[in-house]
Amino acid sequence: MIPAFLPRVKPWYRHAPAFRPFSFRMGYPFDLALRYLASKKSQAFVSVGTAFAMLGVTLGVAALATVMSVTGGFQQQFREKVLGVNAHVLVLKYINDFHEYREVMKKVSAVPHVIGVAPFVINPMMVTHGTRTATGVLLKGIDPDLMPSVLDLPKNIHGGTLDGLRRPGTQPPAHTGLDDLADPDLHPLDPTPRKTVRMPGSEPAEKSPLDDIDPFNGLPPLETNADGGVDVRKQERLLQAIRNEIAHDEELQASAKADAGAPAPAVSSAKEPVAAAGAAPAPSGDVTPAGGYASQLPADDDLPDAVDPDPCHSAAATAQLPGVVVGYTLMKQLGLQLGDCLQITSPLIGISIGAAGGRPPIAKQFRVIAYFEAGFEQYDAKLVYTDLYEAQTFYENGDSVTGVEMKVDDIDKASAIAKQIDVLLGDSRYHTMDWSELNHGLFTALLIQQILMSVVLTIIIVVAAFTVVATLIMVVLDKRKEIALLKALGARDLAILRLFLYQGGIIGMVGTGSGLLLGYVCCKALSLYKFPLDPKVYFIDRLPVLIRPTEFLITGGVAVLICLVATIFPALYAARLRPTDGLRAE
Repeated sequence: MIPAFLPRVKPWYRHAPAFRPFSFRMGYPFDLALRYLASKKSQAFVSVGTAFAMLGVTLGVAALATVMSVTGGFQQQFREKVLGVNAHVLVLKYINDFHEYREVMKKVSAVPHVIGVAPFVINPMMVTHGTRTATGVLLKGIDPDLMPSVLDLPKNIHGGTLDGLRRPGTQPPAHTGLDDLADPDLHPLDPTPRKTVRMPGSEPAEKSPLDDIDPFNGLPPLETNADGGVDVRKQERLLQAIRNEIAHDEELQASAKADAGAPAPAVSSAKEPVAAAGAAPAPSGDVTPAGGYASQLPADDDLPDAVDPDPCHSAAATAQLPGVVVGYTLMKQLGLQLGDCLQITSPLIGISIGAAGGRPPIAKQFRVIAYFEAGFEQYDAKLVYTDLYEAQTFYENGDSVTGVEMKVDDIDKASAIAKQIDVLLGDSRYHTMDWSELNHGLFTALLIQQILMSVVLTIIIVVAAFTVVATLIMVVLDKRKEIALLKALGARDLAILRLFLYQGGIIGMVGTGSGLLLGYVCCKALSLYKFPLDPKVYFIDRLPVLIRPTEFLITGGVAVLICLVATIFPALYAARLRPTDGLRAE
């Protein structure tokens, strides 16, 4: 029974079917908590202090729920964009020689949860169209037949088609490097066997008869293997290179003597193969240009197609070029259209024997057959796709790739699958990594951002909880006489404690519920409005929002818990009041 001196408020909760049985189970402390929420001097539903306490909790919860949805949207968007262009698991090699990639693909395709395997080549290039140039562009060579099982590139194509990516009859390029003259121990994966010849009568411990042979004056004797044999291919290559160099020197000396008016000496037989290769005769007659030496050269250095054919000159020639797929941002930057001719140039790579430096860049023409839009500025402006075999021709490694990429059925298991593949290969030359390790810096920054912003906004809820504390303390000080009379009538300290805990809990739950509802409305408004962003700064063009029920439940639970903890102090203070303390002023 409630004493008559307690404030009378319209008992709306007693007529509500949902509150009647709940009120009976909670006892009179719950009824008093509901009455203390109301205004004492008016019939308002809640007092001004209670309303501000609920409003503070509402705003804090709404802000936290909205920010967690936005940061979660950033994480999801970045993961989708990264996984749309990159595979889930990669197998790379620490050296450039990766000719055995087909054997590696057979091994990893048998690993459980791997649903797609494909090779790839990726290298930085320079892309040119007309007078516009883009540097730092990554040219990625893919297998058109295996790529759809690994990448989401076909889903991101917004113009054109991938049908012409590989020309009919295209084959892997041949190995054109100079590794044959190097030590075979430095190239353990060279599939060509070394032909070793055992000299008659030679033994490993004895001196070889070839050691005394000196085929060229001042040259060292032929080298032998550890078992006394001679590496024939290595020696033949070296001797042929020396013969060519001697023949070239003799030809230069003969040309110099002919220019000086002296009769040209007879050319030895070692020079004949070089002369037969089509060496042009020395110029003769009057070489004065038309118009004299004071004539002006033409401004444009245009060569006829017979001398320097331009594959981009005609539409028929362009149609025969290999296909290439570019990003939408790069396409706008270079002013490209579907079917245009595009030139891709490799950087200075490699060292050639006898040259005065590095091998000159390789420039190849391609035809734009499609463009993609991944929605990620870094990929749309810096990534170009072409056929695997066409990308391999920029380097001298032949049928070699950068790595093997895989797709798994569950991206959360990618890390465990990468470790399993690493154990399966069992070779320190290979390095296996998953998508999270490949983009570790990006996703770590996003996670730290989400945690810090959540902590900052949780502090707002804590500040709102102090408002709840202040409200309850004011209620306790205002109701000291009523609390003293309740204790005089036999109310226990636990009942008084429950009274104010219920009151703080009601404020927290009402504020949390309204805050979650407000946060949901804000998230829906942001997702419908599609707030624009600068892609050069945020890498995406609109604000992403991801509404997840788990995050809303966690936010609501944390807010209610903070409000309950904040209620403990005023509730304990009210429970420890003695009847004489409340009635002393009377």
